[in-house]
Amino acid sequence: MAKKTPLGAIGKGRRGISAGGWALRGAAAGAAGTTVLNTVTYLDMVLRGRGTSDTPEQTVEALADKAGVDIPGSGDTRDNRVAGLGPLTGVAAGVGVGVLAGLARAAGFRPHPLVGGLVATVGALVGANGPMAVLGISDPRTWSATDWAADVVPHLAYGIATHSTLAALDRA
Repeated sequence: MAKKTPLGAIGKGRRGISAGGWALRGAAAGAAGTTVLNTVTYLDMVLRGRGTSDTPEQTVEALADKAGVDIPGSGDTRDNRVAGLGPLTGVAAGVGVGVLAGLARAAGFRPHPLVGGLVATVGALVGANGPMAVLGISDPRTWSATDWAADVVPHLAYGIATHSTLAALDRA
């Protein structure tokens, strides 16, 4: 039985869903959250008229270089592959954070909606920005308030959507 705490509930409850089942539910929740994050990001681009970021592509280039992996092709073909791989890393991070949230739920972590949304938000921020910071592509310590808002708001939308989806799947 789950034990209620001020931050949510701890315990598996009576549902009997396997860790693999929760990982799949988490992946679905992370995909839903990623869709919301992308929507909020694109709306921001439309409203403010700002361009896309090239940091995901720079991250792909740096990761490939560090791993000693060549991205095949040359010229436009290679550039297009890198342009496709950049956003896919964001999808992988979003789904991955969702899987981790699902596994936490399998372990009995059922946080209050505010806590769950914030935990997923922080996970997404670290998953998205951590590699860029470690690789020296971007330094969040130098970001302006506008830069932070453009990054935090979509990730907060991700966190809320991911947690809400996972919680809804817990009731299903």
